[in-house]
Amino acid sequence: MSSALFYLFSRMASTSGNNADFPLADDESVPNELDASSRRPKPAQPLPREEIEDQEEKARLIAQILELQNTLEDLSQRVDSVKEESIKLRSENQVLGQYIQNLMSSSTVFQPTLTKAHPTKHEMFGNFYW
Repeated sequence: MSSALFYLFSRMASTSGNNADFPLADDESVPNELDASSRRPKPAQPLPREEIEDQEEKARLIAQILELQNTLEDLSQRVDSVKEESIKLRSENQVLGQYIQNLMSSSTVFQPTLTKAHPTKHEMFGNFYW
């Protein structure tokens, strides 16, 4: 396709008789803009006002994200420590419950009593005969 365009331009140049109006790709008197711009960097241009505001907004959002990440990390550590404390307290409660149960079973105060509602005469007076 580029050879067809080259042919077309060269035909137009030869028919008009004025080659200066149509620079050709192999003409070295015409500077190649792509090569020149790729070799040297463009000078720094001040950012438009909108882009400056966008940059400030991005910086603010990044700072807020970092703060929230730190807060999340702190909360996660707090949850872990509360879980560990809860496990420890449950274990201690289980030991204390077993200790109380053992004390109650060994004490006569907490043993069930076997009393009847009305004692019989024999139980009241024993083996006495009158």
